[in-house]
Amino acid sequence: MRVRPVLLTLSLFLVMAALACTSKPPADNSASETTAASDANAKETKEAKEKRGGEKEAGEARKPRIVPAGTSVTISLGSALGSKLSQSGQTFSGSVAKEVVVGNEVVILKGAAVSGTVTNAKPLGKFAGGAELQLRLDSINVHGSDLPVQADLRTFSEKGKGKRTAVIAGGGAALGALVGGLAGGGKGAAIGAAAGGGAGTGGAALTGNKDIVLAAEEDVSFELTQPLEIK
Repeated sequence: MRVRPVLLTLSLFLVMAALACTSKPPADNSASETTAASDANAKETKEAKEKRGGEKEAGEARKPRIVPAGTSVTISLGSALGSKLSQSGQTFSGSVAKEVVVGNEVVILKGAAVSGTVTNAKPLGKFAGGAELQLRLDSINVHGSDLPVQADLRTFSEKGKGKRTAVIAGGGAALGALVGGLAGGGKGAAIGAAAGGGAGTGGAALTGNKDIVLAAEEDVSFELTQPLEIK
């Protein structure tokens, strides 16, 4: 009779031991939670830095660039202009022929559209005076916007040969008068002078005087007189 309680006690002990061996200790999640929180903080910090960096770059990109006065802007003409071809007040177009660089940054690209005005077009006189062509740069298209430009006028001039022309014309008339006088004087001299004067005038027209002509795609440089702000 005593064996049965002993066996029962032993069985209970073995069952409890087995349960103790098979049961798992509760997981310690504190380390995992700490690591996850640390990773989240690191990710948030990285994103914040990237955001601040992006905002800084965007701010720098929005900051206007200043092209200082005295900068040379070279343009290529879109069509031919000339003292005889053009008229005062006529507009012209073209493109930037060379990149405009401020510091180490290109602020105006080659090929940017430009517009300007012929402020004076004076053809060469027949007997006196010279030819003149004066151009003004009005605007440059940057990032789709036409920016007004303040720049020096470009003036091209060609001296006339009025004095030489008058001498040739007068010499022709004098020679005609001399020939007329030898032919009979009086009326002959007058006829000779008229004929000689006409010959002199024809000679003046062939002296080689030329008007100013700037061909299409020819480069013309303008110097800024006021800073140009590029947004």
